[in-house]
Amino acid sequence: MKLLKSVLLLILLNGTSQAMEMLNMAPDFSLPDPQGKVHTLAEYKGKPLILHFWATWCPYCKKLQPGLDSIAKDYKDADLQVLGISFNEDDGAMPGEMLKKRGIHFPTLINGESVAKSYGVPGTPTTVFINRAGEIVWVTNISDPNDPSLNAAAEFILKN
Repeated sequence: MKLLKSVLLLILLNGTSQAMEMLNMAPDFSLPDPQGKVHTLAEYKGKPLILHFWATWCPYCKKLQPGLDSIAKDYKDADLQVLGISFNEDDGAMPGEMLKKRGIHFPTLINGESVAKSYGVPGTPTTVFINRAGEIVWVTNISDPNDPSLNAAAEFILKN
């Protein structure tokens, strides 16, 4: 039944997304935040998680981020987490400062090239939805912050 729900969600959300093999476990990672503190996927165990792979120079990431920030605020009490992973940055880029400047409140990790590779990220923006069991249920390159499939996917990972 769970697999059927996942398949139906992917069909529903097909738009501009790319589906990964169904229910792959999210690869572990270890990355610093802008202050140098190292974080791992294990910190989010049991929580629905949205990974936002982005770069400061990416206009589509900038466009999408308010929508993801809104999802983070709307579902904060339900334990859903949104986490940025900055990669392929220009020298001197300051991802944490850039998010603050844009009024975005979800945290970001930096130097995420190896994590982007392990998740098969083709470019920016790429958003990965991970359920409470640590399974990747949807990967998308949507940049429209108002695309209803983003909220639908957030609801899905909260319930599954």
